[in-house]
Amino acid sequence: MAGNAIDQTRRMLSLVTYLRERPGARVTDVARAFGITEDELIGDLDVLPMCGTSFRGGDLLDIDTDGDRIWWHNPDASGSSTGEPLRLAADEATALLVAARAVATLPGLRESGRQALVRATAKIEAAAGEAAGASSRLSVTFESEGGVFADVDRAIAERRRVWIKYYSPARDELTEREVDPVRLFVVGHTYMEAWCRLSEARRTFRLDRVAEIRLLDEVSDPPPVELRDLSEGLVQPAAEDPEVVIEVGPGGRWVAEYYPHDSAEEQPDGGLRITLRTPDPASLRRLALRLGGDGRIVSPAGLAVSARDAAREALAAYGE
Repeated sequence: MAGNAIDQTRRMLSLVTYLRERPGARVTDVARAFGITEDELIGDLDVLPMCGTSFRGGDLLDIDTDGDRIWWHNPDASGSSTGEPLRLAADEATALLVAARAVATLPGLRESGRQALVRATAKIEAAAGEAAGASSRLSVTFESEGGVFADVDRAIAERRRVWIKYYSPARDELTEREVDPVRLFVVGHTYMEAWCRLSEARRTFRLDRVAEIRLLDEVSDPPPVELRDLSEGLVQPAAEDPEVVIEVGPGGRWVAEYYPHDSAEEQPDGGLRITLRTPDPASLRRLALRLGGDGRIVSPAGLAVSARDAAREALAAYGE
C-alpha cells in the first residue's frame, strides 16, 4: 500500500520534475524508479491532471498514459520555462482581497502582522484594478473561534499564559483552567495543544469548545514536551484501550461530531453505529444518560448494563 498523504504529495512533486525530463517514459520504468507499484503510479497520474497554476484552461497539467508510456502534452504549464508571473482572475482577486480585509480585523492579531497584511492588500488592490472595487462591497464576519485563534496565536508569540473556560463533552460541564499554549494545529477542527496547570499534564483543546478566553500577564513556561506526529490524525488510540460500540438514532448523530471515534457506520433509521476506544469506558456512562432514548451502549456488555442501571436510578430519583 502507498504511504500516507504527505508521502504521496512529496512523490508527486518529484514525479512532475521526473516526467518533464523524460517524455514518453515507460510506466514500468517510472514505477521502479519511485519504488511503487504500477497501480499506485496510475493513481498518481489520475491526480496530476487536476493540478496546475490555476483552474483556468491550459494551466492544468495535461498528462496521460496509454498504459505503457506516459505523455505530458503541456510541460510548460508548471511555469518552469515560461517565467510568466502568476496572474489572478477577477474572482480570485476578489476572494483574496475579501479574505485579507477580514483577517486584518481579527482581535488579538499581532500589530506587525496586521501592518504587513495591510501593505500586501494595498499591492493586490493596485494590481487588481476594477476587481478591487467589487471586493469592497463584500464582507466576512468571523465567528467566535476566529477570536480564540487570534488570542492563542498572540499568547504563543508573546509567551503568555491564558485562562480559558472550556466545555468538556465527556463530563458535560464547563471548567476553568490556566494553560501554557504550545501550538495550534488543524485536524478537521482547530486545536490548541497546551500544558494544563489544572491537571499538570499536556492537554488538547478544541477551539470551538472554548467558551471564554483571557490572556494573562504570567509568562507561559510549559515543560519540554515532544510534539506528536499528527499525520495519521488526532486520535491514535493505543492497542490496549478498550473498544466501545454505541448506537445512536438521528437525534444522537452529534456524538460523532463531539467524540473522537474509529468509525461511524450509517444505520437504516438515519442513526449511526459508532466505534471508539477509550482508556476509561466508565466515563461514557454520562453520555448514555444524556442520549436517553436517542442512543445506547452496545458493548462492552458490562458497561451497557451499568449504563442501564444508572438510567433506572436516575428515573427513580426523578420520580421521588
